[in-house]
Amino acid sequence: MIRVLGHKSTVCNGVTRRDALRAGSLAALTGLTGPGRMRAAGSPSEPRHAPAKRVILLDLFGGPSHIDTFDPKPDAPDGIRGEFKTIPTVLPGIRVCEYLPMLAQRLNKLAVVRSVTHKYNSHNPYGVMTGFDGGQDQTDYFARPTNHPSVPSVCQYLGVGRGTELPGYVMLPASPGYTQGLRRAGPYGGYLGPKWDPVFSTADSHSGKDTSVDKDFYNPHVPLLGEPRLPKLEGEMTLDALNTRRSLVEQFDAKAIQFDGRTHATRRDAAFDLLLSPKAKSAFDLAREPLKLRERYGNDLFGSSVLLARRLVEAGVTFVTIHTEAKPNGHWDTHTNNFNMLRHLLLPFLDRSLSALIDDLSDRGMLEETLIVVTGDMGRAPKVNGTQGRDHWPQCGFCLFAGGGTKPGVVHGTTDKIAAFPTDHPVSAGDLVSTVYHLVGVDPEAMVPDHTNRPTHISHGGTQIRGVLR
Repeated sequence: MIRVLGHKSTVCNGVTRRDALRAGSLAALTGLTGPGRMRAAGSPSEPRHAPAKRVILLDLFGGPSHIDTFDPKPDAPDGIRGEFKTIPTVLPGIRVCEYLPMLAQRLNKLAVVRSVTHKYNSHNPYGVMTGFDGGQDQTDYFARPTNHPSVPSVCQYLGVGRGTELPGYVMLPASPGYTQGLRRAGPYGGYLGPKWDPVFSTADSHSGKDTSVDKDFYNPHVPLLGEPRLPKLEGEMTLDALNTRRSLVEQFDAKAIQFDGRTHATRRDAAFDLLLSPKAKSAFDLAREPLKLRERYGNDLFGSSVLLARRLVEAGVTFVTIHTEAKPNGHWDTHTNNFNMLRHLLLPFLDRSLSALIDDLSDRGMLEETLIVVTGDMGRAPKVNGTQGRDHWPQCGFCLFAGGGTKPGVVHGTTDKIAAFPTDHPVSAGDLVSTVYHLVGVDPEAMVPDHTNRPTHISHGGTQIRGVLR
């Protein structure tokens, strides 16, 4: 009889029900969720020049308005140009939204792409994180084992950025869809296998079970508080108690190994190592940062996530993604109340946190080897709708790059008079990920086997954006 805590209440295999449930919590953390597919790790690719030793992706979930941020059209007609004025930047002749004053003064450290265009009109990070824009909501909205793998997953599969004492790939503040009870596609290992999934932090301020329509969805005055924390099992557990839990989980391995094989063992050990690692505990401890710096990033969920991303890459994590989706209003899907959402909530966060990250990495001598990428699902429609919102518009959007081998102080691509379509240098989702692969030292032309063992192009036909590379 196995008994760790609580009263005995056995299930049919002789293990107590409580023990089974607790081991199940660890199974969820490590990816032991049913029959899997074992695939040996890919051989490391040939050594390549890699100016970016680490990557921070800020995914502005919902689709940030390009016309109200980095591609304003002050001469456009009423009903298109929007409510905001523009301000000059440090780059001669380049103007941005008036609510981005700090970034306006740091545009000489950024590469701005104004001509992102694709055909994936959907709310998940699938296109952003894989470079594949041919997905359909009917099949690709939720994560599936046959999805294309994310960029960090591919890189680790090919031997770039694998973690040792810390994981190589972490997503903050939690898994995409966590506050809506969803498991959105995008950040996973897909057909390369769950071994290459990220480690997700947890955000305790949300249960992850509320799927109802939220009355504050477009309310910019409700603060989104909390901070990302280490993954954990249910309840509060000491490190000693967690360490003894290994023996219980190892007893489940006899059954689990037939499903996940070496992948299960690797991910189980990685989860334990992370939760028991003093280095991980230290990296996740935002209280170690000066109060002034925490306030500089912002004492809210996403400001704390950006600061934690810096701590994690400094500690040795290669890939960190911040996914800005949390209820009630942590999103950029501004179908309604677009201008108030941007003015009071979204743009202040982006201006404050991104400028803080750039300054912080620069002060620490890390910016040259840290690639920052900022983008979202899509742009927003040029025409303002009847509820003072902007609807979906994948035909045009923006991306920002900083550090990691990118060329600072450039604006790449132009759009027409109402920011509806690129007029030159269109940039696809595949082009964006191809650029990232190039900068981290992975051949953008490489292929990996899909779930049918068919070689699949990791950049999905995309090529590097030469205009933003040094």
